[in-house]
Amino acid sequence: MEKIDKLDRKILDIVIRNARIPSKDVAVECGVSRAAVHQRIQRMIDLGVITGSGYIVNPKELGYMTCTYIGVNLERGAMYRNVVPELEKIPEIVECHFTTGPYSMLIKVYARDNEHLMQLLNDRIQIIPGVTGTETLISLDQSIHRTLPVEH
Repeated sequence: MEKIDKLDRKILDIVIRNARIPSKDVAVECGVSRAAVHQRIQRMIDLGVITGSGYIVNPKELGYMTCTYIGVNLERGAMYRNVVPELEKIPEIVECHFTTGPYSMLIKVYARDNEHLMQLLNDRIQIIPGVTGTETLISLDQSIHRTLPVEH
C-alpha cells in the first residue's frame, strides 16, 4: 500500500513550489478544508515523506563564493563510520555521501575563496585518520536546482 494518495501528492506539488503558501490557498486549490491540509501535511511529516522545512540561504550572499565537490578516498570503506563524525565538525561541509565508484565518499563544501578551500582541505579534511586522498571539483555554476516532481 502506498504511503500517500492522489490528494497528498497534489498538496505536495503545491507546497514544493511555494512552501510559504497559506494553507487556506492550498485547501481551495485542492477542494478540501484547511484542517484536512494540515492533517495531511502532518501525516506526511510523520511518515517521513516530508523531511524538512525552512529557508534556503544563498551561500554567496554569506560570502561563500566557491562551491566544491570533493571525492574522498579512505583506507577502507568501512572507515566512513569514523570519518563522518569528523566531517560533521566542519560547518562548511553541507552534504556527505558514501558512494560507489572512484571515491569512498563525496562531499559538498562551500568556501569563501580558494585560499579558504585549501585551508579546509589541508588542515581539516586530509588530516582525518583514514582519509588517504581527495580530488577537488570546483563548481563554476549551478544550472539546475530542483526537487523531484510529484505526480498526481
